[in-house]
Amino acid sequence: MQHSSRLLALLLVTASLCACATNRGPATDSQHLMPIHYLEIVTPDVEATCASLAQQHHVEFGVPVAELGNARTAALTGGGTIGVRAPMHDAETPVVRPYVLVDDIDAAVVAAQASGAEFAMLPTEIPGRGRFAIYFLGGIQHGLWQL
Repeated sequence: MQHSSRLLALLLVTASLCACATNRGPATDSQHLMPIHYLEIVTPDVEATCASLAQQHHVEFGVPVAELGNARTAALTGGGTIGVRAPMHDAETPVVRPYVLVDDIDAAVVAAQASGAEFAMLPTEIPGRGRFAIYFLGGIQHGLWQL
């Protein structure tokens, strides 16, 4: 039962984040878009999660992608990607982590640190995919991504 509750909570957060990532028209001077480039789901049950999301959203998840921690991926509305992968080590717990697209990841890191963020992963290059970083703030995991 606990596993089902955790999976349901992960899926609800995923649905909320995907809804936030949809295109709502052009940004104005006072409004800036915050596109989700990569939505990562870390779960001990990759196959069931992919199967459930595939059925619900009529998408197909691809084969594991090594440079994304062996995540199986599918396209998100608006051009982003969702990836579902298993934990990479014993201390990694299930999580839904959105990676927000930024123009300057180094400046974004400085801004996050100024807000009290603690970084689990400073900007790191994934060849052919850009740079990413992971930080913790307010008990939540956040991701940054620069193409």
